[in-house]
Amino acid sequence: MRHSIRDRFLIVSAASVLLAMTLAAFVFVSLFTRSLERRIDEELAAHINLFAGTLQFAADGTLEKPAGPTDRRFEQPYGGLYWQVEDDVKRRQLRSPSLWDYVLPLPDDAQEQGIVHRYRLPGPEGAPLIVQERKFIFASPGGARPVRVAVAIDESVVTEAQRAFTLDVIPYMAALAVFLIAASLAQLTFGLKPISSLSEGLNRIRERKAERMTGRYPREMQGVVDAVNKLLDAQSEIIAKARARSADLAHGLKTPLTVVANDAETLRERGQTDIADELTHLASVMQAHVERELTRSRIAATAELRGSDADVATAVDRIVRTLKRTPRGEELAWTVEVPPGVIVGVDPNDLEELLGNVIDNAVKWSHSAIGIVLRRHGERPVLVIEDDGPGADPDGIEQIMERGIRLDSQKPGTGLGLSIVRDIASVYDLRVAIENRDGDGLRFTVTF
Repeated sequence: MRHSIRDRFLIVSAASVLLAMTLAAFVFVSLFTRSLERRIDEELAAHINLFAGTLQFAADGTLEKPAGPTDRRFEQPYGGLYWQVEDDVKRRQLRSPSLWDYVLPLPDDAQEQGIVHRYRLPGPEGAPLIVQERKFIFASPGGARPVRVAVAIDESVVTEAQRAFTLDVIPYMAALAVFLIAASLAQLTFGLKPISSLSEGLNRIRERKAERMTGRYPREMQGVVDAVNKLLDAQSEIIAKARARSADLAHGLKTPLTVVANDAETLRERGQTDIADELTHLASVMQAHVERELTRSRIAATAELRGSDADVATAVDRIVRTLKRTPRGEELAWTVEVPPGVIVGVDPNDLEELLGNVIDNAVKWSHSAIGIVLRRHGERPVLVIEDDGPGADPDGIEQIMERGIRLDSQKPGTGLGLSIVRDIASVYDLRVAIENRDGDGLRFTVTF
């Protein structure tokens, strides 16, 4: 299955936008999380410094409970914010009411003074905590005393904030993705419009409504337009030269053939009738071939090279009016039912050549009447030409359109007319059917 450029572009654009929005959302959430964690670290560090500033020792060197912090979460059991102070010398430990009966499992590792250590430790009820710890050296009645101060916060604060931010950002990302895809579609529609114009121009040339590509095109496409126009000019020139040479050759042969015919008459007058008859026959056959080549030189090489479209009624009317003036045509009864305005994609000259040969053949063989009727087979026009002549042998019908085949040598002609019909039908992809009528005569059906 072939996809259009538009389909491919939209698929790639949609995939790219969705991937970009997904990556952008991931980056935004990561940046938000990092920013939130930095803020939490700053908050925990501020609490540590606050506790360190309020720590005091009793006269006996015992560490006293610091003054209550301003954040009420420290006072609520499992409130989500916790502090713990450890005096390793006196083996005394102080905890916030929020820890209740839980002890933060601070690692027992060597710490440098003033350096903040950051951990992730299990908290009350197994909830993970973000913990900051710092070692201070205080002056106490018993001398310098190292004290460890730790402050912790539930990690769920980060995860819940991260989840809320993700839910908030998804609709905006989806809306942005829709906008970007719509913008890509608009860009594609506007960008491919010149290609549509180029296609329309080529169709106009194919339909013979124009001979060249005209109009304004983008710079990127102007080279293609110029190349097409040059190709059309060269093609027209080649066709014109070929037709001219064919016509010149045919006309060049006509004069010698006329001389041969005159010499045949001279021989007949001298009594040499056998030679005269033979020369006359040869001259007539050659003359028929010349006429056929002249006709073929006028036929379009392809349907796309036709001069214009043809009106069937106009072509039939011209042929019938001409044949009616012949002695044979005056004797016949004509029935013509072809409505005007039926346009077919055949060059007018080629259509008249095709119908002229078919109707002329009907005139030769008809006894008294000829019928020409245009019908419709679906969307296709169908022209039916009938005569009331003797018809043809069923085996001979298959050969009737072969070049030079004549079913009866008593009638004038060379048998080349219907082969021209075959040639024209082949160029325009027409369907020509020949059959005997139920009564007497032949029926030619031309389906356009």
